[in-house]
Amino acid sequence: MPRLTTAECDGDDRLVAAEEPLARLQRECGGDVPGVLAIPALLQLVRKSRHFGLKLAQPLTIRTSAEYASCWAEIRPQEDKSCQITLSNWRMRSAQGQINDADVPSSEMSSRSQVETAATGHIGLTARLDPQQRILAVESFEPDLSSFTCEMETAIGQSWTGLLARDAFSGDDLPDWRKLDGRMLTIPGSERNWTVRMVPLGQAEPGAKGFELSLFTEDEYRETSASTEVKSGTGAFDGAIRKEIVPVLKQPISRIIANAETIRAQLAGPLSDEYSNYAADIASAGEHLLALISDLADLEVVEADNFTTAPDHIDLLDVARRATGILGVRARERGIGFVLPPDDVEIPAVAEFRRVLQILLNLLGNAVRYSPSHSVVTVDAGCNGANVWMTIRDEGKGIAPEQRDKMFAKFERLGRSGDGGTGLGLYISRRLARQMGGDLVLQDIAGKGASFLLTLPARQGAKQEKSRRSPKTPTAL
Repeated sequence: MPRLTTAECDGDDRLVAAEEPLARLQRECGGDVPGVLAIPALLQLVRKSRHFGLKLAQPLTIRTSAEYASCWAEIRPQEDKSCQITLSNWRMRSAQGQINDADVPSSEMSSRSQVETAATGHIGLTARLDPQQRILAVESFEPDLSSFTCEMETAIGQSWTGLLARDAFSGDDLPDWRKLDGRMLTIPGSERNWTVRMVPLGQAEPGAKGFELSLFTEDEYRETSASTEVKSGTGAFDGAIRKEIVPVLKQPISRIIANAETIRAQLAGPLSDEYSNYAADIASAGEHLLALISDLADLEVVEADNFTTAPDHIDLLDVARRATGILGVRARERGIGFVLPPDDVEIPAVAEFRRVLQILLNLLGNAVRYSPSHSVVTVDAGCNGANVWMTIRDEGKGIAPEQRDKMFAKFERLGRSGDGGTGLGLYISRRLARQMGGDLVLQDIAGKGASFLLTLPARQGAKQEKSRRSPKTPTAL
């Protein structure tokens, strides 16, 4: 069996081309090639990648009545809303748990005993590593691994072994993956024993394309007083939301959304429109809950005394273009267009890329949500000495004068309800902007619509011939 499988899904969730074994799994799940993607886990990943306009990579599990398959999935959205699918590192086993030797490459046969153990044990964490064992992506929903998972997310681009106890590898700075595979470890914050599973990627030379890391255990999770204690501190929960509540709630809510989407799309069989609409409502409510959980976790982070950002050299307009791409589908559904400066214009700034993207997604998302159909959201930007600025203006009803003083307050909805918002977006966005040395304010403009002004430190010494200068930063309230 090939270790690398490619496929293509069009903008209507139809699997138009697929190599084996994906084509066979598609048919076993009741679909066909070409035909609507019938594998719920893969369908959810494709839709998520298309919705956000971002490449996604994570472990994928496919279950049919006859077999169990796991692989590493990479989804790349295209401009025409199709998605390129690449599946690698296949593991196939029957429904009874028997592993097919033909599916395990010779480079992994020495780890066969660990693979069999993993088939019966419980996998608590998965991560993708590069050839130098540096962290690329990590995912875990285990409560006792939440702190370790957060540390790995913070250490993206660094070696994962540096997060373990110094004596974990008996003096080895970076052990060969063969020495790691099958080794039992104690993970900080967990009382369970965890075994390492290292799966090398790349056929010519094992590990040439990186590794898939898994931590599995046969021990059941037991809640302790230490794991549930909410420590006193500056924040209301002092890390409890992000480290303990989010991991516990995210997995079941995600499963509810995935199952509701499967029902809504009628992948398991025909269904009346009434029940399909019920399933759509369930999925929408689940997505709202996930957004609220995410906002509460962000709120906890930005209000911590030790919160800092990781400033880097960015192009502010490039971040804005990415944000409009992510929101493109939602905007087109309402007939709303984005107007930005020409593609060759650059606005060099110093800020943390993902935090700026978070701010712009909130501002642009609000603009799309509250603008009338078939209107325009305008993005403008420029440089002014030591700062750069960006304005986002919509053609909606605008902000009433009596509401302007409280619109950046926590949980402030300005009297609106039922629109999917949490009342935290603007508060978090302003905190992020100020932490990065800038600010976020409401602009005073004539006529209809709301306009927000984001300022950030300019990149000193950057070439400015393609960037637009402004003699004066736009007026703010």
